Amino acid sequence: MSPGIKAVDLLAIESQVIWLIEAKDYRQHPRTKTIDLADEVVQKVLYTLASMLPAKINASNTSESHFATEVLRGQQLRVVLHLEQPVKTSKLFPRAIDPSKVQLKLRSLIKPIDPHPKVVESTQMQGLQWTVTEL
Repeated sequence: MSPGIKAVDLLAIESQVIWLIEAKDYRQHPRTKTIDLADEVVQKVLYTLASMLPAKINASNTSESHFATEVLRGQQLRVVLHLEQPVKTSKLFPRAIDPSKVQLKLRSLIKPIDPHPKVVESTQMQGLQWTVTEL
C-alpha cells in the first residue's frame, strides 16, 4: 500500500447510487493542513475507489467483501464534502474557506467521477435527503 493512503469518511449506497462523503468540521479549530482542501478530497475519493476491487477480491471479512461488491455494482457515483465552519465570523474563528470555490475546483478535478459534486453544510444541504445533527 502507498504510504499515507486515506479514504473518505463515509460510503453509502442508495439503490444504485454510491455516495462518497467527506466530513470536515472547522467550527472549533481552523484548518492547518497545507494541502488544498479540494485536492485532499480528490485524493481520498480516488484512494477509496481504488480500494474497492481489492476489497471485493481479498477481504478477509465477508461483510467487507459484500459491501465492496455492492459498491462496484453501483451505476452512479456522487461526491459530497460536508464542510462545517463558524456561522458567525470572528477574528478567532473566521470563515476562511469559500465553499463555492472548493466546489468549483472539485468539479474540475473529478468531473469523470461526479460532474456535480456538492459542498454542503448542515444549514444548506442542497436537496440531499439526509440530516446532520451535532452530538
